Amino acid sequence: MTETPAPDALPAVPAATAATQPESAGTGPRRLVVMDVDSTLISQEVIELIAAHAGTQAQVAAVTERAMRGELDFADSLRERVATLAGVPVSALDEVRRRTTFTPGARELVAECHRRGWVVALVSGGFTEVVAPLAAELGITRFRANHLEVTDGVLTGRTVGQVVDRAYKAQTLRELAAEEGIAIEDTVAIGDGANDLDMIGAAGIGIAFAAKPVVREQAPYSVDGPRLDAVLEIIDAV
Repeated sequence: MTETPAPDALPAVPAATAATQPESAGTGPRRLVVMDVDSTLISQEVIELIAAHAGTQAQVAAVTERAMRGELDFADSLRERVATLAGVPVSALDEVRRRTTFTPGARELVAECHRRGWVVALVSGGFTEVVAPLAAELGITRFRANHLEVTDGVLTGRTVGQVVDRAYKAQTLRELAAEEGIAIEDTVAIGDGANDLDMIGAAGIGIAFAAKPVVREQAPYSVDGPRLDAVLEIIDAV
């Protein structure tokens, strides 16, 4: 029997959350901040952590590196990497979640954005099974990610639903801005890999964080790290 995940959709913001968010605290316009997850919000590449359970971590890491440098089509590389995960028990995702760590300054960045009344969203080429609990821990209610297909308690080596690639990330940023009534020039996109370039280019403020050379070269702004909340200096200066 195949376990089918929920449809790929943005979770609705609970009314109580929307009602209790403060107005922008003297820091300019209300903004939408959209972030990548792997190697941006967190320090790891989740697919590599899962691949460790399949014995394919080195193979997957090599493909991930090429994809993030823009040498491979992201959707094709995702299919290739996920295929190596076939047979991994879904219970292994519990250990993967435990091994993820937030990038230094990530909690502080999200907390400050919320304090200012800004909308924070995650858009990830990773997987909902890991992104959802990370978002919940930070009080983020808006996210999109890929879904892993599971049959009889094991990963099939496939994803289901919309693939979150670079074009879809930019589409998500535009859709969220429209839903929230935020002008595109008041949006912020933060990411590290080539699959983030479309949303970085679409945003009012596009920031490469600890990024691959191709992203640093093309992004309007760049932060080398190690703290993610350093992006606030750029946002506040624009």
